[in-house]
Order: sequence, then structure tokens, then C-alpha cells
Amino acid sequence: MEIKEGLYYTQTHEWVKFTGRGTVLVGLDDHAQSQLGDIAFVNLCEEGDMLTAGETLGDVESIKAVSDIYAPVSGRVVAVNSEVIDSPENINSGPYEAWLVEIECDESADGLLTPEEIINLK
Repeated sequence: MEIKEGLYYTQTHEWVKFTGRGTVLVGLDDHAQSQLGDIAFVNLCEEGDMLTAGETLGDVESIKAVSDIYAPVSGRVVAVNSEVIDSPENINSGPYEAWLVEIECDESADGLLTPEEIINLK
């Protein structure tokens, strides 16, 4: 399983990248995509939606299962990556490039795990 430096993680296998513009990008980590297998469908919230950390922001469907995706932070969705909706297999081929949503939020990493912390959970 690949863990990238410079990102934060959740115990539910989402990654978070602070953009420095008051937003974060959110995606599924390498462990999630490998456990799911070939991802066939992605259903995400809409631009403008307000999310609360820990609540569902969408789901992914693979040949193995349908799994919820959880918001790692609270805030307003400012962008949804239509490329992963049109080509969900991008999550399998590049989980750390295939972001799902961009959320406007404060720059706090409270409740998120560093790469070292996520490795220690394994």
C-alpha cells in the first residue's frame, strides 16, 4: 500500500490535501482502491453542498462492493471532479491524482492522520 507524504488521511481511507487557498482536495487512498477492486461507478455530492465531517459525501461501486465515501472535514463543496465520474477507473490507476471533491474549510488538520500515524495503524 502506498502512503504519500504531504497528505493527511482518515481511518475510513480518504486522503486530504491542503491547497493553501482555504480548500482541501479529497480522494480515496491506495488501500481503499485496492480493496475495492475495479471501480465502475462514482456517485458524489454536488457543488455547493454543505458537508459535515464524518458524514457521507458519496459512494463508489466496484465489482466487489458499494462503499460510502466520508467527508474528512466540514465545509462547502466548491468543486466536484467530473473526470472521476466519467472515468472512475482513474481512481484505480492513480488514487492520489484522482481527487473527488474540493471542500472550502479552515486549514486545520484536527482529526486527520499524518502518513506516519496511518502507517502505525496498519
